[in-house]
Order: sequence, then structure tokens, then C-alpha cells
Amino acid sequence: MGVLEIILTVIVDLVALVIIGVVLLQPSERTGLGAIAGGAEQFLGKNKSKSLEARMGLITKIGAVAFFIVLTILLIVK
Repeated sequence: MGVLEIILTVIVDLVALVIIGVVLLQPSERTGLGAIAGGAEQFLGKNKSKSLEARMGLITKIGAVAFFIVLTILLIVK
């Protein structure tokens, strides 16, 4: 196993751990039918993009993309 493969494997592992941690820290969204009756105000509320939930969602998306890119590179190198 070459040095590049070891480095990419470590990066894939770290990114996977970050994704797991961020997903576990996100609050559950169990509004169910309550969203129809008036919970939509939270969805359309102001400053939603600045909330902690939005940041954690963004980190999850970026982490997922990075995970698949690095994993693809790792598979090509092998």
C-alpha cells in the first residue's frame, strides 16, 4: 500500500467520522402533520440560513461530496 493510498484512506475515514458526528448532532424533524397546520412558519422563517441547523446541514452536504470525491480518487489509485 503506497503512501498516497494511506493518506487518502485516512482522509476518507476522517470525513466519514465528521459526517457521522454532524448527523447525530442534528435535531430530529418530527413535525409530522403539524407542519400542515402551522409548522410551516418555521420552514419559511427569517434567518433560517444563519441558524445552527442550516450550518450543520451545509457541513453534512459538503462532507458527503468530499467523501465521495476522495473515495473515488482512492479507488482509481488502487
